[in-house]
Parts: sequence; C-alpha cells; structure tokens
Amino acid sequence: MQVIVQHLGDVQFQIKARQHTIACDQPEENGGFDEGMTPPELLLAALGSCAGYYAAQYLRKHKLQKAGTLVHVSAEKRKNPARMDNFRIEVEMPLELNAEHRKGVEEAVHHCLIHNTLLHPPQIAIEVKSAVVAEQVRS
Repeated sequence: MQVIVQHLGDVQFQIKARQHTIACDQPEENGGFDEGMTPPELLLAALGSCAGYYAAQYLRKHKLQKAGTLVHVSAEKRKNPARMDNFRIEVEMPLELNAEHRKGVEEAVHHCLIHNTLLHPPQIAIEVKSAVVAEQVRS
C-alpha cells in the first residue's frame, strides 16, 4: 500500500492513492483555506470507514440490512507529545439487532485493520531525502 502526498502551497496537500485524489488542508484559523480534511480528520475517517466496512460485511454475511449504517468516530487531542487519544467508535445500525447480532457486529469491527494498527503501534521509519539526490538516482 502506498499514497503520495504532494505539497500544493501554504498548508494544502494533494493525496493520491491508485486513481483517487483527495485534498488535505487546514481551517482558516490555522492558515488554511478549509478545502479538505485535516490530517487528524483523515485518520478518524480511515478508522470510521474501516469499522463501517467490517460492520457491513457482517450484516451482508447474515443477510441483514446494511444500507443506512452510520459510523461516528471521535478522539481527543493530547499534548506532550502531540497526539490523539480516547478514540470512540459508535456504529449506528439501520435496524434493530438482537443481542447475538449486536455482539457479532462489535466483534467484526474489532477486526478492522486501522483499529488493530492503532492498538498495536507499528514501526515507523522516517527518511529525509534531497530532491537533487533523488533526481540523480533516477537518471
């Protein structure tokens, strides 16, 4: 998996994955133009859409209505170091579920790739390259 993030100016970025493109920006009070979600909002979006995918897969498997499923995701900002904490995922079902299916949806959401990545912090390598050196390597 890979995405490419290109700086467009000020605090705006274009994010590309496969044939898809989205904008990342900051609200006006942070010097942006508010033309896209912020990086923390993108993280919440990734978590919510992943949770929704797993919930919908459970519902599909059990031939239950999945259209109309809503996922609400929230988190709190923390400092020292700057991070997000106390994530909360609420899955709103389009139908009344019995206890067995409610538990099944919850267990399905626990299999979400993003959820599990956050529970088991990954290794992250950071490498800063000069564009000049990178261009020489491509030549």
